[in-house]
Amino acid sequence: MKKYLLLLLLPLFILVSSCERRTKQDVLILYPNWADGISFTYLAKVMLEDKGYTVRLKRLEPGPIFASLSRGDADIYMCAWLPYTHKNYWDRYEKKLDVLGTIFNDGITGLVVPTYVDINSIEELNENKDKFGEKIYGIASGAGIYKNTEIAIEEYQLDFKQMASSETSMITALKKAVNHSEWIVITGWKPHFIWSDFALKPLADPKGVYPTDRIETISRKGFAKDKPELASFFSKFSLDERLVNELMNDVAIDRDPEVGAKKFYDKHKSELNFFD
Repeated sequence: MKKYLLLLLLPLFILVSSCERRTKQDVLILYPNWADGISFTYLAKVMLEDKGYTVRLKRLEPGPIFASLSRGDADIYMCAWLPYTHKNYWDRYEKKLDVLGTIFNDGITGLVVPTYVDINSIEELNENKDKFGEKIYGIASGAGIYKNTEIAIEEYQLDFKQMASSETSMITALKKAVNHSEWIVITGWKPHFIWSDFALKPLADPKGVYPTDRIETISRKGFAKDKPELASFFSKFSLDERLVNELMNDVAIDRDPEVGAKKFYDKHKSELNFFD
């Protein structure tokens, strides 16, 4: 009799167990290969896994990220620079995407030089082009700052070529130049750990090519309806400049970004009230 009762109750146990698992739904977060996006994404991963969620990550270029979200192939992207830097992607896909919240309000982009370089404006680059080797060190060609820099080259009629590379390669070139007190101009943005690692200054942009953005968390359409608890978390995920800089520094220290993100989370768990 007990055997038959167990057989009758087994489906109920399975159903309850299944429902329990579904309360902690999986989430797939896409992220770019640059410091702020990596840092925000891995912090979210650490925090969500601490609450029992299963988090999957996938690294892509911005264009494929927006396209994947618009098709519903993934859930979240935590590094949309809006309304300007990623405007082209947003204009194309916005009807199939939602903005969940703002992570950082004062995202700036532009051309950056070491402080020992004695120019202060983009308009002064041409007259010193030989000192810079007629090169602007940039990041991947799919990035919004790369495209804006191509616009800047045209608008300011710069006799420079932008060198597309990875963020890591750009920073390596910066470090080498600084070590030898050589002139170099890179594409830079805030927030980023380079501002604490190097003495840098942004070049004035009188033509307004490089705007100030918000760093937004965006999702596929319908994510908030499907997963309201997760959507609430992402809508509250916001950091001030002090915390952003510390997070990015912690993440940059170890080759595994999750190590730095966990270190940061352990220090600031009481401040990060995104589940309330």
